[in-house]
Amino acid sequence: MTLAQTTSLYCASDLQSKLEDWIDFLSYEKMLSKHSLRAYSSDMSVFLAFMHKQINASLCINTLSNIKLRDFRAWVSELSKNKQKAVTRARAISSIKNFFRWMDTNGYMHNPAVELLSSPKLPQKLPRALTEKQAFDVIEKTDLLIKDDWIAMRNRALFMLLYGAGLRINEALSLKCNNMPDQGFLRVVGKGEKQRRVPILDIVEKALMYYVELCPYPFEKQRFLFLGARGKKLNQGVAQKALRDLRITLGLPETTTPHALRHSFATHLLKNGANLREIQELLGHASLTTTQRYTDLDNSALMNIYQKAHPRSKK
Repeated sequence: MTLAQTTSLYCASDLQSKLEDWIDFLSYEKMLSKHSLRAYSSDMSVFLAFMHKQINASLCINTLSNIKLRDFRAWVSELSKNKQKAVTRARAISSIKNFFRWMDTNGYMHNPAVELLSSPKLPQKLPRALTEKQAFDVIEKTDLLIKDDWIAMRNRALFMLLYGAGLRINEALSLKCNNMPDQGFLRVVGKGEKQRRVPILDIVEKALMYYVELCPYPFEKQRFLFLGARGKKLNQGVAQKALRDLRITLGLPETTTPHALRHSFATHLLKNGANLREIQELLGHASLTTTQRYTDLDNSALMNIYQKAHPRSKK
């Protein structure tokens, strides 16, 4: 069911039409993931339902243009009363602002009050990197709980890609057989359909090749590279469970997730003197600020890099 259909009981046709256009914009121009689109649609649906109840009238474009700051704040207060976490409230505010800005940019509606709406302050959460030994243990001991050799090798190849090349789990699972490494590089399609070339270590490429040899399903160029037991595209939840089970067996911290392997890749590169800009390229980050957040190091490690690299550190 579309957003416009969900809100049809309390939204006029002019507003429903713009809601559909906005979702198309997010889908085809911004190229947001299905997960993000569901979040935007859900946030807007809750917001419009509240405003309909608040105003006690059908909502149209003109109605939204006249919403006051106190009405926006009443909606956020309602979210808080319903025990929505700060991060959820912040996301909802961002979704609604996105819609109002899109309407304004396209000349459909102008409501300056929405820009005065403040988001709750969020504690900065940094993903935790594994130690090098912990990362090696994950890769080397993937077969501890697996009976089928090809599935054990599949998991090893997948985890090696995450740690050895810094891929997102979704990027790795979206690879197809015609995306195999070529001359030491792998072509990856990241967020927003942006492509990047990632260097692949020989040991990672060999792990991929060995997995392909053991895989009982035929190698076809348009087939997904990582498959589940029944030959379909490997589900992200299955991969996460495999790592979770291994983490429990090895006694690793609860933060040992597929994303922690990607973060460990970046952190270990930085600890060994890699340049932030280079890591940004490898990770496929649009902003260097994001890379700095993902590669946060303790002060002693930063000081060691500074003392080794700065020309006046020995003066």
